[in-house]
Amino acid sequence: MQKRNPAILSEAGLLAPGSAAAVSQRCAGVLIALFIIGFTTFLNLYVTQPLLPLFRQLFNASELLVSLTVSAPVLAVAMAAPVVGLLADAIGRKRVIVAAIFGLAIPSLLAASSDNLPQLIVWRFLQGIFIPGIIAVTMAYISEESPRHLAGSTMATYVTGTVVGGFCGRFIAGICATHFGWREAFVILGAATLAGGMAGWWLLPRSTRFVRQRNAAASIQALKMHLRNPQLLATYAVGFNVLFCLVGTFTYVNFYLADKPFHLGPGALASVFAVYLIGAVMTPVAGYLLDRIGCRGAQMGAAAVAAIGMLLTLVHSVAFVVAGLALAATGAFASQSAASSHIGRAAGKARSSAAGLYVALYYLGGFVGSVLPGMIWGVAGWPGCVGLIIVFQATTAAIAGKLWKE
Repeated sequence: MQKRNPAILSEAGLLAPGSAAAVSQRCAGVLIALFIIGFTTFLNLYVTQPLLPLFRQLFNASELLVSLTVSAPVLAVAMAAPVVGLLADAIGRKRVIVAAIFGLAIPSLLAASSDNLPQLIVWRFLQGIFIPGIIAVTMAYISEESPRHLAGSTMATYVTGTVVGGFCGRFIAGICATHFGWREAFVILGAATLAGGMAGWWLLPRSTRFVRQRNAAASIQALKMHLRNPQLLATYAVGFNVLFCLVGTFTYVNFYLADKPFHLGPGALASVFAVYLIGAVMTPVAGYLLDRIGCRGAQMGAAAVAAIGMLLTLVHSVAFVVAGLALAATGAFASQSAASSHIGRAAGKARSSAAGLYVALYYLGGFVGSVLPGMIWGVAGWPGCVGLIIVFQATTAAIAGKLWKE
């Protein structure tokens, strides 16, 4: 995480005035809180990805059916995000974020009690209901409380937390499934989520720049305003494509690596997600570039890097597949930082509802990305999935290049 000038952050609203030591401590607390919030959320969201081949065997189900354990929470996020955005614009930021983290812990723990695939899918859907209250509202919090020239790098701190959390959730699940059982993974992750909620409540400062939307009519009007904003619509389209590619890649590559010629088990598949840690290193770099070359250039470059990575996965070598996934992940995380930062700039006001719409379209893309490649898989296997994903990545670069303004 990059260092911030405490005086600048204090003037910008992220920190309350005080002594240099107190301001510096509070600055560190903000960044740590944002990292933990991102980490806690993504411990849970994609946790079943390395378990999909195992579920295919345990539940005697198809690839498309077991992938519903991934698509169910993603769909729930897309459905709940606009409502959560309106709620947060009415009642505030921190209280919604912390309450949503504690709420997420409940179905995370109860997923361990599932006796069959439908029950697991239901608990996974309920996990997704709480997640927008963390993601969308945190994005709005950062956009409001960060100075413009540090918004990209501050957002990157949060995104880095999501990256590390995404890896840890999958890794814990794979290791538990190999040595203990998949149910134990949900118990561990549920307990970690409760701890993350406590840390967010303790470390995250209350908003200082939040402007309350006091009536439903104003909130609905804000939504209409967002849907008439070409810059926001273009950013929503980019978000849809980014998560389509990321979820499609990291869901169906598990079947690719579990089958011949690779034959990887749950533990090995979980280890493959260590490529996310490369993204954790590169995302702060992306934040640095965002603050200097702008969102449009960063987005186009990130899409190109991700497409090159997808082509590398076609080589029948674990080393090449892992290298390709590392590039695909790095490109996706850089794209996420660029799009998330662009939302605050394009919206202007009512940022939480703008972020809520973004999260809805972003995760709708993830839902489609968990289903549509599954249909392609049955016809053309992994090469067909790669071709489909590259088309979406090229579309992302074209939208940013032609429609985004700096």
